[in-house]
Amino acid sequence: MKSLSIHKVEDEDAGVAGRPMPLADIQAYIEAENMRLESDPCQFSDKEIIVKVEYKHCPNLTIIDTPGLILPAPGRKNRVLQSQASAVESLVRAKIQHKETIILCLEDCSDWSNATTRRVVMQVDPDLARTVLVSTKLDTKIPQFARPSDVEVFLHPPICVLDVSLLGDSPFFTSVPSGRVGSCHEAVFRSNEEFKKAISSRESEDITSIEDKLGRSLTTEEKERIGVGNLRLFLEELLRKRYIESVPLIIPLLEKEHRNATRKLREISQEISDLDEAKLKEKAQLFHDSFLTKFSLLLKGMVVAPPDKFGETLINERINGGTFTGSENFQLPNKMMPNAGMRLYGGAQYHRAMAEFRLVVGSIKCPPITREEIVNACGVEDIHDGTNYSRTACVIAVAKARDTFEPFLHQLGFRLLYILKRLIPISVYLLEKDGEHFSGHEVLVRRVQAAFRRFVESTEQSCRERCMEDLESTTRYVTWSLHNKNRAGLRHFLDSFVAPEQLSVNTLHEQLPGLNDNRQDRAKTDSKSNHSSDTNSSGAVPETRLVDLLDSTLWNRKLVPSSERLVYALVHQIFHGIREHFLVTTELKFNCFLLMPIVDKLPALLRQDLESAFDDELDSIFDVTQLRQSLGQKKQEMEIEVKRVKRLKEKFGEINKKLNCPRVRQ
Repeated sequence: MKSLSIHKVEDEDAGVAGRPMPLADIQAYIEAENMRLESDPCQFSDKEIIVKVEYKHCPNLTIIDTPGLILPAPGRKNRVLQSQASAVESLVRAKIQHKETIILCLEDCSDWSNATTRRVVMQVDPDLARTVLVSTKLDTKIPQFARPSDVEVFLHPPICVLDVSLLGDSPFFTSVPSGRVGSCHEAVFRSNEEFKKAISSRESEDITSIEDKLGRSLTTEEKERIGVGNLRLFLEELLRKRYIESVPLIIPLLEKEHRNATRKLREISQEISDLDEAKLKEKAQLFHDSFLTKFSLLLKGMVVAPPDKFGETLINERINGGTFTGSENFQLPNKMMPNAGMRLYGGAQYHRAMAEFRLVVGSIKCPPITREEIVNACGVEDIHDGTNYSRTACVIAVAKARDTFEPFLHQLGFRLLYILKRLIPISVYLLEKDGEHFSGHEVLVRRVQAAFRRFVESTEQSCRERCMEDLESTTRYVTWSLHNKNRAGLRHFLDSFVAPEQLSVNTLHEQLPGLNDNRQDRAKTDSKSNHSSDTNSSGAVPETRLVDLLDSTLWNRKLVPSSERLVYALVHQIFHGIREHFLVTTELKFNCFLLMPIVDKLPALLRQDLESAFDDELDSIFDVTQLRQSLGQKKQEMEIEVKRVKRLKEKFGEINKKLNCPRVRQ
């Protein structure tokens, strides 16, 4: 035995290194841990104690000793023990689930119908095809059998009990002498050699006891199933066969690894030889073209980048890129947005954000209007003290429209800018996936990415300023042909101000001339007097209504319901006209002055930035000195790796030859 080391793993990712310890210290450490757990209320810990034994002439082998299974009694008072039993079973199943693992199933029973341990093992290995079944404490079970037939059934379980493809075909039977090994007063055996002799003596005594119970001698096959020594020989032969089967599979893997390492070494050597100005510029141009190609494909649409890694649902997009919310914090429910639950990126995500902007802004209603706002907006004219309710409506409408829509303009710019910037890491991933990434030249890669960010940010700001100018012009001067989109609705509303009497009189006045022309045999004097009286009555009513209308609107500053309704209708008409114009122009401008410049102008700008960088010192772009040192170090490491893999390949080739040689029995 060359050396021993031990460490307790607190975390799988902790990577705690072990320290060499003698066997006595390892034993004391484990006993101290057991005593600590005995005083612990839980009495169970899933933290591992790892003992690493290094031996020159031994292949790699991992032996896992799991805690013993517990079968607690039912009832609420045994809940703690039941919880421990469940935790132990979960840990055991996790350790034995790997297909390469050989399971050593220890059963402490004299009746094979009781399957305390097999119950858990068969959940992972139903046929026990990779399980060695062992009956322990054989020395205590032999005296329990009263008849030889009971011993026969125990040694040779019937098919109805073990009708499975058991590894080794039948169970093993072992006994271990009780007592500790050590120099303390509690120790029974003073040395390991003394303990091994006791095990051998116990095996002989078990065979003699069984033969006495059976009244016959055991066969050679039966004796090979009794004792720890025979179990060890069986496991060693089983492992040897596994090694023989595995080594031929390892050799092709090592050959492939050797080829890959050799190829990487050649590539590094080629990179070192390519560290001249012309070849570096050529590589930079290729990287520039590849980056733009991937970026363009992401905007047009592609499925190469995994959505689970790079895609975003609408909820995630709102968290990272901001939401479309107005002064009332209204937010569109996810179920109203198409593709809200899908993980999108690139052009699809851009289109979804623009669709959400249309739905949110298009559903905004005119904010409430108070009577105080109407009175304050009336003010005083420069030539008379009357009220101009059309001007009042315009003042209120443009102020509310400006306050309502301006935040959405900034929110849209921030959201689309976030979506476009997300394309950088996705493009880099696609370049790495296709082997086109400019590895080793991080300075140039960062320079290209920084130039892209600057261009996108400046383009978004310019586009937002254009939209802001358009919003300012729309909310600065009201053009009725632009702002009053729904004239029919406004006309229907204003018609309600006209009294029914006026409507009937006007209608009668319009119909009378036609009726008089068609009448025959009527006296001219009667016709004239009737016409004169009707004309006077019909002319008096509109004049009175007009005076009343002017008195309630232009000449009177007392805000009556009719004036309030008139202002309310005009404000809503103007506000909705501004909203429709804002939606159309904003979407059009962001598509024309943000999206299209990225498609049309970005390639030329990046190429110009790259060419201007070439005019500077080459080291400022590629960091050739640092790169040469880095590649030199990588070359040395790869040369060591090639030699290591080559030695392993040759070593396993020799092992394969030795394992396949016929074994000479002594």
